[in-house]
Amino acid sequence: MSESQSRYSIVERLTHQKLDIMGAKSKLAEDVKDREQVAERLKKNIENWKKDIPENIKREERGFKIELEKAQEEADYAKTRQKEKEKVYDEKIKAIEDALDKIEEISKTSQS
Repeated sequence: MSESQSRYSIVERLTHQKLDIMGAKSKLAEDVKDREQVAERLKKNIENWKKDIPENIKREERGFKIELEKAQEEADYAKTRQKEKEKVYDEKIKAIEDALDKIEEISKTSQS
């Protein structure tokens, strides 16, 4: 009986080792499958990114054009405001010159 128990424990150990090895082998296959899926996902990401490039360029170009239009409008507005302010400054200068002329005229007449 001892001999049959010995054989039974050997068979049990070998069966357990076989199951462990089969499990490890299965994990290897799963690991390879997971890594292949990661590689495939990255490949698709690159393909999608390449497809998106033209759209991204168009979107950025539209953004730059809007920014350019806004800057041009601001420049045009600043130019208009410059002309208006120059007109106001010219009027103030003229008023000051007129005042100086009157003071000079009064000074001449009071000296006489």
